[in-house]
Amino acid sequence: MFLTERKLDRRITEIREYCYREIRHLEEFAVCEDHQGVVNPEVPVEFEGWEKMRTGERWSGRDRYLWLHKEITIPESWKGKRAVGIFDFGNTGAGNNSGFEAMCYINEKPYQGVDVNHKEVFFPEELYGKSFRLTFRLWSGLEGGGVPRIQEHRINRADLGYLDEKADDFYYLSMLMLDTVQCLDEKDPVKYELRTALDQACLLIDWAYPGSGEFYDSLHQADDFLNEKINGMKKDSLVKVKCVGHTHIDMAWLWRLKHTHEKASRSFSTVLRMMEMFPEYIFLQTQPQLYEYIKEDFPEIYEEIKKRIKEGRWEVDGGMWVEADCNLTSGESLTRQILIGSKFIKEEFGKEVEYLWLPDVFGYSWALPQILKKSGIDMFMTTKISWNQYNRMPHDTFKWKGMDGTEVLTHFITTPEPWNEPGSWFYTYNGLLTAKTVKGVWDAYSEKEMNQELLISYGYGDGGGGVNRDLLERRRRIDKIPGLPSLETSTAGAFFRDLKETVKNTDRFVHTWDGELYLEYHRGTYTSQGYNKRMNRKMELLYRTAEWLTAMGGVREGRLELAEQEKLTEGWKRILTNQFHDIIPGSSIHEVYEDARKDYETIKNIGKDVIRDYLEKSLEKDETSYTVYNASGWDTDEIAAVPQTALGVYTDGEGTVLTSQQGQGVTYVLVKNVPAMGYQRITFHPGQVEEKKEAFRIEGREIETPYYILNINEQGQIEKLYDKEYQRNVLAPKERGNVLQMFEDKPLDNDAWDIDIYYQQKMREVTDLKKWEIKEQGPLRLVIGLEWKYMNSTIEQEMILYSTNRRIDFRTHVDYRERQQLLKAAFPVDIRTTYATYDTQYGNVRRPNHWNTSWDQARFESVGHRFADLSERNYGVALLNDCKYGYDVKDNLLRISLLRSGKQPDHMQDIGEHVFTYSLLPHGGDFVEGGVVPSAFELNNPVLAVEGKEKTDAVSFFTLDNPEVEVDAVKKSEDGKYLVVRFHDFAGSRQKVTLKPGFAFSSWAEGDLRERRIEESHTGDPVAMELHPYEIKTVLFEL
Repeated sequence: MFLTERKLDRRITEIREYCYREIRHLEEFAVCEDHQGVVNPEVPVEFEGWEKMRTGERWSGRDRYLWLHKEITIPESWKGKRAVGIFDFGNTGAGNNSGFEAMCYINEKPYQGVDVNHKEVFFPEELYGKSFRLTFRLWSGLEGGGVPRIQEHRINRADLGYLDEKADDFYYLSMLMLDTVQCLDEKDPVKYELRTALDQACLLIDWAYPGSGEFYDSLHQADDFLNEKINGMKKDSLVKVKCVGHTHIDMAWLWRLKHTHEKASRSFSTVLRMMEMFPEYIFLQTQPQLYEYIKEDFPEIYEEIKKRIKEGRWEVDGGMWVEADCNLTSGESLTRQILIGSKFIKEEFGKEVEYLWLPDVFGYSWALPQILKKSGIDMFMTTKISWNQYNRMPHDTFKWKGMDGTEVLTHFITTPEPWNEPGSWFYTYNGLLTAKTVKGVWDAYSEKEMNQELLISYGYGDGGGGVNRDLLERRRRIDKIPGLPSLETSTAGAFFRDLKETVKNTDRFVHTWDGELYLEYHRGTYTSQGYNKRMNRKMELLYRTAEWLTAMGGVREGRLELAEQEKLTEGWKRILTNQFHDIIPGSSIHEVYEDARKDYETIKNIGKDVIRDYLEKSLEKDETSYTVYNASGWDTDEIAAVPQTALGVYTDGEGTVLTSQQGQGVTYVLVKNVPAMGYQRITFHPGQVEEKKEAFRIEGREIETPYYILNINEQGQIEKLYDKEYQRNVLAPKERGNVLQMFEDKPLDNDAWDIDIYYQQKMREVTDLKKWEIKEQGPLRLVIGLEWKYMNSTIEQEMILYSTNRRIDFRTHVDYRERQQLLKAAFPVDIRTTYATYDTQYGNVRRPNHWNTSWDQARFESVGHRFADLSERNYGVALLNDCKYGYDVKDNLLRISLLRSGKQPDHMQDIGEHVFTYSLLPHGGDFVEGGVVPSAFELNNPVLAVEGKEKTDAVSFFTLDNPEVEVDAVKKSEDGKYLVVRFHDFAGSRQKVTLKPGFAFSSWAEGDLRERRIEESHTGDPVAMELHPYEIKTVLFEL
């Protein structure tokens, strides 16, 4: 009847501006553009020739920096009061994802960040009565993705005043009480008790002359009355919500890495100011890369952070170097994220990591539980799975069982956005403290019977910014208001420790999720930005080889310290940073990928330099000798690309002539029995001619190899593929293979991120074949050249068939000019099965190849690393690749995603030239019996042939006696004490394996993934172990 809630809302809103008193307008600033181009610039102290800028004036630019300067004096009479500046200099996009940000300096020292969520700057009392230099470095920001455009801003406000603390208290308390009233159920009596008290308090305010002494007297009286009422109300909620301040800072996304240096400095300096004002404030920041930036760029801020960490008010944890994508990164990369990240935290802050914090990552590998447990971490947190497109995850606190059987306790933060509709299961990691979110975190939680203590991470983020005074004032008031859960500050670590005890001691059923945590969203990130994905794969493998060779060199000298692991670790940091969950997935702006290209060049040069250093020390110069290195754990017969073009023959160490074939710039030589984790020497005899045996038959477009008979049609597609050895057709009846397909790729939202299921409704085949030719034919290889034209794009392929290998390679070069189109290669195979096997980190995963349930259907695009395989018990077909990750396998259709080009946030995404290889591998048995894993390794990391000869004959650095175990890493430990050897079972079987070293050592012990011993040392042979399915083992050798 009296419109009470609407009336109260208007009155409370009006109070807000009266919290500031004796306001003085700082109407004019000196202004000058900053051209220093550095993260931590020299703050100007000379202002001659600077222009003037007044409030109300506009400024603009893109990635532009301006200095604003003014000398100000705070009245000495304000001592005992809280002097505050209110600065509104521009527009900041939601989450600090676009637009204006600034750093405020006092007397040339960085003081705090300023943006649309952080307009207040509170000044220390020691400045009162003195003149001091107030300087701002304004950044125009960027547009938040898409075509670059100028950002327009306005100097809206620059005021100085002091805070009326009782008016401020009334504003926050009344605002939160009204917020609570609007959240509570109509049947809840607390709703009416709160509303009545609030109405009574507001009636005490004298609005005759707002801002007068009488007005403030009445407002203070209303504040006293309201506090008395609240303090007299009973608050006895059984639900406890713990909250920790946080700012999510994407390493790069709608800004570049260089901007992240600055975002971190602004955000962290703001945290330090808030901690001075709120002694109870606890802040969490993950990602050691951010701390390393601050250490290098702003050492004075870094030292303040370290003090707060020592006090226990600044929490540093989270596990990984950066919050990495967990779909595309290799198992070894995930291990290095934790190894290098946790090492930094331990060395810099004396802290052991306790949990993995990945709130915003686009799906989680089934290998993660084992990686975490073997790194000493038994707790995992995310929110992102709540973004699922079709199915809500049934649990928010559960045990997540990895593919090897390892379990880690997992918790989803269930904080809603304030604007969420009822029934929404969308959670956020950038929590705001409102009655709706604090109540909503409990309302949404699915394990209410088992646990009544929850966590909110609060603060503005994505592009940083973090907690402001508003949120901290809200936290204090919410904890006093009945009808809501209690709200107290805490570290995330304390919450997780309590949760583990709750789960341990409960008599309620605790659910287990046994499978990968697939995100039903952002499926396009398996394919977007093909160059970065290619370079990530290549650099992971380059560093694998470099670590092995440099470690082998040091061990051979009896001085492990000679291994150049320190150089490689610096390179690894760059690899890991570029695995951030908006860089490698392909969801950043164009400039990020321009920077990444430069980064990958640096990474590559570091790896190649370490390999070159090894070769220079280890090889004797000999123009007729070559050494062939095999980085795999299996002895191999492999075609090596020897850097020699002269005619001649090649022999092995026993004088046996090796089959060879000249290629473009190299000679291909079949080298047999190259030792595992070792090398073989071969010799070139110039001028001699080897008798060539014909291996291939060509009649028109019918081709016969030692393994297959195949026909290629007029469109360049495989019309027939008959397996001679197994006497069966590889392709399904009346189907064609290597069909290049273009799909209209216009997702509902999020161009770079998403492929939506309806893309399959519009498809064109690439059929305009312009060229078909035999490019090479010899005893080892047959190379067929194919070229298609599609709209404005050109696709060139070399289809490579081998006389000694069942693999069929499709080495592809694409000049891609299409927009919002998705290129795939399809192989409908004659296989009947109900699941496909996908290569993943430290193993593989089976996924249904049907759409029986909504969960199956949601996986219409899935991630695979080196292969996806469809197999019957005695025969199968694998589709391999050397740098792709997106597969869709339905029924008998094997299909790989090759390229896509969205328009947001990179307006030029994937336009240009691309090089990649995918391969078809028909095989006997399933993927294990058919040798799919060694074949995929060979495609991705072929033997390396180098001019010169090793000083010893063919030798293995070490061997494993089990072919179903894959070697992952051979390196010097990060602390320099051990030679580290890591391997895993890939067959999903219990295994026994014996490692036979080819080097002298004093002792060995099993270690964890952080290179720490987990058992007493053993001396002497055998180095024997048992592995359960998909288990990772790490062996530490002391020389």
